[in-house]
Formats: sequence, C-alpha cells, structure tokens
Amino acid sequence: MSGNVGTTIVNKKAKINTGAFNAPGLKKLFYNLISLGIFVAIWSLLASLFKSSFFPTPDGVVNALVNLIVHGDLEGYTLWEHTWVSTVRIAAGFFVALIMGVPLGLLMGLYPTIYERTSAIIEPIRFIPPIAWVPMAIVLLVGFSRYVFLIWLGAFFPIFINTMVSVPRVDPIWKDVVKVYGGNRSFIIKKVVFPAVLPDIFAGMRVSLGVAWMCIVAAEMIGGETVGLGRLILKYADLMRMNEVVVGMLFIGLIGFILNEVLIRIEKRLFRWRAEVSL
Repeated sequence: MSGNVGTTIVNKKAKINTGAFNAPGLKKLFYNLISLGIFVAIWSLLASLFKSSFFPTPDGVVNALVNLIVHGDLEGYTLWEHTWVSTVRIAAGFFVALIMGVPLGLLMGLYPTIYERTSAIIEPIRFIPPIAWVPMAIVLLVGFSRYVFLIWLGAFFPIFINTMVSVPRVDPIWKDVVKVYGGNRSFIIKKVVFPAVLPDIFAGMRVSLGVAWMCIVAAEMIGGETVGLGRLILKYADLMRMNEVVVGMLFIGLIGFILNEVLIRIEKRLFRWRAEVSL
C-alpha cells in the first residue's frame, strides 16, 4: 500500500514538472532560444567561410555593441541616444496616425459613400511609397516635423484601411438586438461597432509599426540629422564597418519586436473572448 502511495506521489510530481515545462510561455522561450542558437551557429559558419574583414561576425557585433554603448559613435553619441531619438520620432508619428486613422476609418466604414467619392484621391496617395515623400519633406519641413510627417504617411493607411473595412463586417444581429432594446445609432457605434472592430484596429497598428520603422530609417539616412538609428547605420556603412551597421539593424529589430509583443499582450488582455487574436 505504501509503495503505491509513493509511486502516486512521484507520478504527481513528474506531472507537475512536465506541466511546468509544457507551459506555453516556457515552451515558446525554449524553442526561441534553440532557434537563436542555430541562427548564431550558421552565422558564425558563414563568417568563417567568407573570411572577409567586411563580413560581420557575432564576436565583432558584440564588441561593436559594447563600444557604442560605452564610448558612443564617431561623434560621441551613444547607442542609447540614437535609440531614444528614433523611438520618440516613431511614437509621435504613430500617435498622429492612430488618432487620425481610427476616426476616419470609422467614418468611411459607416458612410461608404464618402470613401467612394474620395477614393480617387485616397488610393493613389496610399500607393505612393513614403520614401518618395522624403525630398519634399526635407525641403518643406524642418527638423522633428519632417519625421512625424513621414512616419504618419507610412503608419496611417494600415490603421485606416483595417478600421474602414472591418466596420461593414460587424454582425448585423448585434446591432438589431440593441435596436430592439431602444439603443440609438450613437449608442450602437459606441457599444457595438467600435468594440467589434477594435481587434482589426490592433492588427493595423501592428502592421503600421513595421512600416513606421522603415520610414524613419530611410528618413534619417537622407535627412541629414546626426542622431538616430538610421543615421548610425549610414555613418558606419560609409566606412564599411559592417559590425556597427548590424548593431543598428539589430536594435531596430529588437525595438520592433518589443513593441509588437506589447501590442500582443494588450490584445490578449482586451480580447480574451477572441481566441484567434494574437496568434
């Protein structure tokens, strides 16, 4: 009898340990660490095969990272200063895109005739790459405003389009139920339509963040500023110092990854009723 009890306790402990390891967060971290290790191993192998002083290596990138953090770049700006300046520019342009894209998307989703009568203006502008606006922004705008403008151009349309196309997809049964209980149009928009399209708005925000980073890097490279991750990359690209270039690239990817994860966590908390969100 005591032997059976002992076996049961051991099995329960094993199940607890296995369950802890199989927790979604730990499994995700485990597999990502393996993937990262494989990536670094392949990178090191390629570096040894190329045997070029211009080919970035993991060791060289780590040394460049430490040097940029401790001593700064050629002009004395540290990596944190470059990162902070670019992030502030992104935040400002993204915020303007958000406060404009959501209301306009809702408006044109609720009143499709407005979009139909203005699509000849909206659609051609949507397909112009933000980088094509860089020369005009440099000539007509000064300093911080040019970056806000360029980031807004890139971030606005994913939010606007996602919001607009999601409004007609709201289940009409939900609206009818509210009408039956006496809800007016403004109440339906506030309590039914907007909550229903919020997951699509977040999806547009995640897409627009990626576009915003592409815009800021291009703008900083061409805009003549001395600080910013895009400018950092250009400085060392001119000198053919690829390790420092990779540091700038990795920091852009890291910040984008962190911001995307933040949005995913917010989605999961807000939309627990939607299992398909944030996959």
